[in-house]
Amino acid sequence: MKAIPRSRTFTQFAIPPLSTAAADFASVDSTTIAVIGGSSVAALAAVLTLTDPERRRQLQAEEVGGGDKEVVREYFNNSGFQRWKKIYGETDDVNKVQRDIRLGHSKTVENVMKMLTDEGSLRGVTVCDAGCGTGCLAIPLAKEGAVVYASDISAAMVSEAERQAKEQLQITNDDQSPPPTMPKFQVSDLESLKGKYDTVICLDVLIHYPQSKADAMIAHLASLAENRLILSFAPKTFYYNLLKRVGELFPGPSKATRAYLHAEADVERALQKVGWKIRKRGLITTQFYFARLVEAVPA
Repeated sequence: MKAIPRSRTFTQFAIPPLSTAAADFASVDSTTIAVIGGSSVAALAAVLTLTDPERRRQLQAEEVGGGDKEVVREYFNNSGFQRWKKIYGETDDVNKVQRDIRLGHSKTVENVMKMLTDEGSLRGVTVCDAGCGTGCLAIPLAKEGAVVYASDISAAMVSEAERQAKEQLQITNDDQSPPPTMPKFQVSDLESLKGKYDTVICLDVLIHYPQSKADAMIAHLASLAENRLILSFAPKTFYYNLLKRVGELFPGPSKATRAYLHAEADVERALQKVGWKIRKRGLITTQFYFARLVEAVPA
């Protein structure tokens, strides 16, 4: 294993979705958000304090007979699966916001892959992709020679990821490189994952859980990683929180998941508590989405 360099900051990262609700937020033009400023922000903030998204969250949980985890599982096994399969795919049947999500997610994957390959070859490196979705990261990792263990809380997502992996990884390679190893897929929530891996990656998952649960998830993911843990989350700031609340003013029937922002300091404390430190961090904002991407290593 190469020597670990000192902490440094990076900025060229794409943004995962603010929430699954954002995929349907096309009715709010980007200009509407862009012109919010000064007294308008204060006025809008006052209006937003009168809304009750938490009550809506409680009703969502009651509908599926559980808490955040059950809501996420139900959504991504049903309407959410169809929506995000389309967004993460190549179909033209997407609106402007969904297309922007697709681009942002693709750039996120590209940047994570660059982070990993900059350290050297991935051949034979074990990687846990926790919350793999349709395999957007697991498949490129396998193509680079990594031994990938990919999981998702949604059985529908795992099935689609496995289908795409078989389709893409069975393409004949050139004679100079050995064929990639097929990722091992399983249906599992984060807390149930077991094993030890060189690198653990969890993208676009913490946004579905409050900080109290995210702390436990981060601790568990760190316990699985030997050398590196990569996380993405929506950072909690006044402005981003305001944008999130704007989205909650337009719930719509398909906005079936909750979105939680996380203060970077809280995530860092959760890592420090289990003996890890952040080595790289970056923040990028796009038209509709924002995220903090961090790489942590043992302290």
